[in-house]
Amino acid sequence: MRKPNNMTASSSKIKFVESEEEEDHEITSASSSEEEEEEEVERELANITFEDLQKARSDGSHFVYRKNSQEKKVGRANKNRPMEVSAKKPVSRFREVVQAPKRVVRDPRFESLCGNLDVEGFRKRYDFLFENNLPAEKEELKKQLKKTHDPNVIDELKKRISWIDKQLKFESTKSTDAAILAEHKKKEREAAKHGKRPFYLKNSEIRKQRLVEKYNKLKAAGKLESFLEKRRRKNAAKDHKYMPYRRPSNKQQN
Repeated sequence: MRKPNNMTASSSKIKFVESEEEEDHEITSASSSEEEEEEEVERELANITFEDLQKARSDGSHFVYRKNSQEKKVGRANKNRPMEVSAKKPVSRFREVVQAPKRVVRDPRFESLCGNLDVEGFRKRYDFLFENNLPAEKEELKKQLKKTHDPNVIDELKKRISWIDKQLKFESTKSTDAAILAEHKKKEREAAKHGKRPFYLKNSEIRKQRLVEKYNKLKAAGKLESFLEKRRRKNAAKDHKYMPYRRPSNKQQN
């Protein structure tokens, strides 16, 4: 019957020893935290000039400074205890009360949800812009250019007309390239039916065929000579721009 009494006595002794050890640990941790705080304050005060120290001592602000430095230090006396946070710290004015869904921006050019771009279909659907709308707008702008005398309006009209010319030229080039490529694909499909290996047309070959077609059109319309003469004058002016000037001789200077 004495054995259980001995066991209970020993267990109570163990608990008492553990509580004492915890208290000792808390006391040592608290003292170490205080020492760390003092060291940190000394470290901060070491960088302050003597003049600032005198001013702080004269108006009593060094006590406030020490108090703030102690309030900034947040720690725990024991690692098993929860961290104590000061209730004097105000809550942020801007806080998220209702979580709104994040706005997702999608670019239709790079999204698989929007499908693939059909270049041929796009050109066929919006061909009326380059066939009817832009040429009509160009003629209307030319009429306005003849009537107005305001230099600012004239400048804006000229810019718009040049932009329309660039768009029409670019679209005509693209449509010509697309027609050349479509004709080549048609021929290659017919050749592939007879067992021939298909040949893929390069961009350089498309450019060559485009120039040949342009040459044939100008020759048929009788504008080939004027076009070549204009191109010669343009190339001559470009070469003359980079040509060095002749230095005057001594005879000419005298």
